[in-house]
Amino acid sequence: MMTTRTFLAAAALALALPAAVQAQPDAWPSRAITFVVPYPPGGPTDLMARLIATPLAQRLKVPVIVDNKAGAGGNIGTGQVAKGKPDGYTLLLAASGNLAANQFLYAKLGFDPLKDLAPVMQISRFPLVLEVSDKSPIRSFQEYVAFAKDPANRATFGSASNGSPQHLGAELFKAQAKIDISHVPYKGAGPALVDLMGGQITSMFDILGSSLPHIKSGKLRPLAVTTKARTPLLPGVPAISELGYPDFDYYAWHGISVAAGTPRPIINRLNAELNAIFADPAFKARWQEIGSEVVAGTPEQFDRVIQSEARRMQALIKNLNIQLD
Repeated sequence: MMTTRTFLAAAALALALPAAVQAQPDAWPSRAITFVVPYPPGGPTDLMARLIATPLAQRLKVPVIVDNKAGAGGNIGTGQVAKGKPDGYTLLLAASGNLAANQFLYAKLGFDPLKDLAPVMQISRFPLVLEVSDKSPIRSFQEYVAFAKDPANRATFGSASNGSPQHLGAELFKAQAKIDISHVPYKGAGPALVDLMGGQITSMFDILGSSLPHIKSGKLRPLAVTTKARTPLLPGVPAISELGYPDFDYYAWHGISVAAGTPRPIINRLNAELNAIFADPAFKARWQEIGSEVVAGTPEQFDRVIQSEARRMQALIKNLNIQLD
């Protein structure tokens, strides 16, 4: 027999149940996911997002839609994710520039990448390659350094833009080699490569993925790569660390981030699915074709990369006194 007290307790529980059920979050994911690329379509970052989007959609069983939000060195798209809802339905394909360097390059960023974004997984590590035109008289790294040290030659290097990995990588080398090479910024790596192949600039420290087709065609001559070790994609090209600069190690990298405050179970699920994708032999082979090492791991490992690179970029940018609008 139900007492009055028992009846009242049961009634209270019944009234509370709908609210409690409504308060539970939907099973994630239950709808389409937007994958923000803060750079224009057609570039290497866009290609990476599209390579990932298809298998990720298959594993999560919801559409993954690539959305290019270019502008301000990647800051527009990055800021959109950083200030967005932390529900796991918006991912960012982040780069070394917009996670580590831009906060020190731009006076008014509008967000803090170290506080407003949460790391999911590092996905790439691209060597930069020091290269000249196939028509250049410079045929080796040693000849390049000698050429650059001669003020009569007025050596130049091109980059995708002020503050880009191509720019900062070259500046880091200039500082270590104690040589002066004039910077010529472009609006994207494409126009810089056109002028390099045409002989309008002396050299370029370009991300390998962008230059590899031109190296394979013979239009560009690679002199050295910027990572600590040689890359399997250009096994005959030495690393700068082999050529008198043992501490030199510079590369561009990418990863996937979400808005800070995204529930940890969602981050863990994303990380697990991404690690599974990158473990697939066919995917790994395709990834290496675009010039990147295959990188995976935990959110914590990616966070350490971001923090370490931010410290290095802060020191470099401060020493160079670079400031962008």
